[in-house]
Amino acid sequence: MIKLYGFGRVNEGARGNTRDLRVLWALEEVGLPYEIVGMDHPNHDLDSPEYRALNPFGQIPVIDDEGVVVSESGAILLYLARKSGKLMPHDLAGEGQVLRWCFAALTTIELPVLSLWFVNLTGGKDTKPSEALHGWAEMRLKQLDGWLTNRQFIATEDFTVADILMTHVLDAGTREEMLKSYPNVLAYRARCTGRPAWKKTLDAYWKRVQAA
Repeated sequence: MIKLYGFGRVNEGARGNTRDLRVLWALEEVGLPYEIVGMDHPNHDLDSPEYRALNPFGQIPVIDDEGVVVSESGAILLYLARKSGKLMPHDLAGEGQVLRWCFAALTTIELPVLSLWFVNLTGGKDTKPSEALHGWAEMRLKQLDGWLTNRQFIATEDFTVADILMTHVLDAGTREEMLKSYPNVLAYRARCTGRPAWKKTLDAYWKRVQAA
């Protein structure tokens, strides 16, 4: 059985936005059995030698699949797709599109929007760095909105792990007011977060994960 190291207790500001949600969502979508090891972030569980042996960066999520240890949310989702045979096309061309958009979610989109969020959170709002990041993020969101014209999902005609990553990047790292000018992005995000597996994942998370 897959063992998922996820948050059991986390700082209040991060609760509901953590990257273990991506893995939990994928596990619900593919139907693989798993157990959760709840980690107490404020209690420094991630700094223990035992956990650093699994992930030297002390980050969540990590999975241990009968001795196969994988960290980094994108890598874990691709692993789960290959293991289950779901959420990933079986042809090379289709797989290439999923890989393309997984990396786009985690680099091209997440980097500017998450950086902007962090700069504003730490008191840099309305500064030149914030303005520059805002322009960068808006440019990428406009380009993404164009791509999503007449598309249901990001990489293929079917829902894939690329959609989980892109949706969570948009949902956790982007404020609603930033997306209001991009109707295709908003509709895409609503379509993906309306899936039963996501709703089940989020409900269970809120019940299980405590705020510090």
